[in-house]
Amino acid sequence: MLGKALLSLVILGVVMGALLFGPAGTLAWWQAWVLLAVYMVCGLIITLALARRDPALLQRRLKGGPTAEKRPRQQVIMGFASIGFTSLLVVPALDRRYGWSHVSAPLALLGNALVALGFYLVWRVYRVNTFTSATIELAEDQHVISTGPYARVRHPMYAGALVYVLGMPLALASWWGFLGVAFMLPFLIWRLLDEERFLARNLPGYSEYQRKVKWRLLPHVW
Repeated sequence: MLGKALLSLVILGVVMGALLFGPAGTLAWWQAWVLLAVYMVCGLIITLALARRDPALLQRRLKGGPTAEKRPRQQVIMGFASIGFTSLLVVPALDRRYGWSHVSAPLALLGNALVALGFYLVWRVYRVNTFTSATIELAEDQHVISTGPYARVRHPMYAGALVYVLGMPLALASWWGFLGVAFMLPFLIWRLLDEERFLARNLPGYSEYQRKVKWRLLPHVW
């Protein structure tokens, strides 16, 4: 299983590199190399940690993407989310090629810090919730998790993902890259709300948890 997870990570890195450097038309783009390094190192650390601490969760995380979803609605959501993630790479690459915008080096490094912070927040979710599947489904023995980050917001995984998604355009030195964030955000919210309805119907105690923890993504905001 670890071998499969590492292979998936390598394939992801190759695909991300192609989506960055192909449209950019150059390899001389230090911001893209730094982002790839941060993304891959964070992914590797989490993969190795899950393989040691929670291999069952690692196995669940390997089953993701539009084709892994069982319900047509989620297949549509994840399909558009995948397009959005692709645009987070391709639009900044085109920006690099044609010089549409300029982001300073300190801001680019701040973007990488946000990417790393987002991965850290996701790792905190993994540590307290072994049921964090990449698809919306219930494990046989699943129960409500209300500790750790789940004591503050109902969807800390989405919150962490949103942090690193917001960091990516900055890391790639592209203001235009935030168009990808704007494209993805409605589908993230749609997925979140659909997941809440699914859990309220199928997971005992989830409705009570919703009443206890009011905030979905950001405390005191939403």
